[in-house]
Amino acid sequence: MIAYFILVHRYPEQFKRMFRAVYQPGNQYLVHIDKMSGPELARDISMFLQPYQGTEILPAKDALWGGFSLVDAELRGMKRLLEMNSHWTHFINLSGQDFPLKSQDEIKTFLADNPGKQFIRAVDQHTKRPETLNRIKYRFVEAFGRMFHTGIPRKFLTGVTPWIGTQWKVVDRNFCKFVTSDPRVVRYRKFYKGSFIADESFFQTVMMNVGEHGEVMNDDLRTIDWIPDGDVKLRPRNFGIADAQWLIKGRNLFARKFDSTEDNAVLDFLETHLSKINLPVTPISVNTRKTVKIIHPFGPEPSRVAA
Repeated sequence: MIAYFILVHRYPEQFKRMFRAVYQPGNQYLVHIDKMSGPELARDISMFLQPYQGTEILPAKDALWGGFSLVDAELRGMKRLLEMNSHWTHFINLSGQDFPLKSQDEIKTFLADNPGKQFIRAVDQHTKRPETLNRIKYRFVEAFGRMFHTGIPRKFLTGVTPWIGTQWKVVDRNFCKFVTSDPRVVRYRKFYKGSFIADESFFQTVMMNVGEHGEVMNDDLRTIDWIPDGDVKLRPRNFGIADAQWLIKGRNLFARKFDSTEDNAVLDFLETHLSKINLPVTPISVNTRKTVKIIHPFGPEPSRVAA
């Protein structure tokens, strides 16, 4: 059983298509609707979710890109999902602009074949992403719907190595319990509340510095095509129908991101593809499966497709 946490801030019709594609009775689904998106979107999604069992909406709060509010939403989501059901084994976070590339049965088979593994991008921030250290070297403040760089320097946590990756993850229930309730995590929460883009570092730094969490795979199981957005920033390119065959031939479980206002045909294609998948599923092994690699904003740049 899987627990899904889904962040939504726009495009309700696109979210509904994605939700139908990941929905399977028995799983648990918790949706966070950004408070800044307004009451109309919240009402629309609330009405849509009513017929689906195992589904709740997390009480809304502002969720600002770059702010600790995104981490807070996820921690609250993990905690609530733990309360909702005692049987799910894995937590997967998604945005409303993601889409699955594999069926739920394929995803469950993959997770069953890879016990004790955490799928989260994680590299040493000092050695692999030194250009991002300004995110933790200075104090940032989240207020009035904005992030403020105070310019005030500060020391990092004593005896801790900072790690960094992406916001996206597939982690097990035990890690969710740990990160939401273990007292050793408190100082990490306090520190990262004053950092920038904490959702790409907080969970990685906790996982790699405190407690035992099994094997960390440095892999978020997402197909993402990072492209330049300004001089130093990268953003995920919106996939279109021209990418469709390439997407389904890859080994990743999900892709991001999509914009139905730009290209609706790719979502039609993926829906049709998922509807045609029949069991039994060929097990996917981490060591033997075909690997689709995208250039990520960290580490060496792999080729687009690698065996």
